[in-house]
Amino acid sequence: MGPMMRLVLGLGALVLILGAVALGLPAHVTVARAVVINAPEYAIFPYLNTPRRYVSWSSQAARDPNMKVTYSGPQEGKGAKIEWASENPSIGTGSMEVVNSEHPKSVELTANFNGLDGIGDFDLAPAGSGSKVTWSFGYPTGSSPLKRWKALMLDGFIGAQYEAGLLKLKTRVEEDRRPSARPAAVVPPQAAPAPAAGQQGQTVVKQAPTQAAPAAAPAGNAVPQRR
Repeated sequence: MGPMMRLVLGLGALVLILGAVALGLPAHVTVARAVVINAPEYAIFPYLNTPRRYVSWSSQAARDPNMKVTYSGPQEGKGAKIEWASENPSIGTGSMEVVNSEHPKSVELTANFNGLDGIGDFDLAPAGSGSKVTWSFGYPTGSSPLKRWKALMLDGFIGAQYEAGLLKLKTRVEEDRRPSARPAAVVPPQAAPAPAAGQQGQTVVKQAPTQAAPAAAPAGNAVPQRR
């Protein structure tokens, strides 16, 4: 048997082994990351239900400021969509569209990452004095061995992006809710008017009002003089 034939048979055996192993891999894969934000659910919800606000906290925008972003549909809620395209191969092209939302608990999206279609979710739940936000993405691998093998790399590919995005979301929400610390305006005391020229050193004394002289007696009541 020649070397070429042995190579072909070896590659065929490898494909059969990989295919057999793929049958034992999950038929559906999901990647999820979570963060606790010091804010109530209703305050976080608009950042997730409004794709036009994604750029303010997404990790893709931070990694590529020149990324092209387009929006379509309504500004928020069902039908609101964002699409992006980057020359950075780790970002590539993609889109997310809101397909359902329940204020202030969850937002469901259809998502595409470099040709990989799936379903994304934002789930919000109370966590102490704040809220826990869980961001997940999943898709069915079906019976395709290639899709099942790619699913094993999904966590490493998307997980890091989700972690970075959620941390930026936490920073953005908490900064937006922080009251602006403006110092109180201090009004300087008004200085007394300077004395006019030539009056320096003089003390001004207020005079008491003079009492009016008693009125003269009426003419008809004159007292006769004695001779």
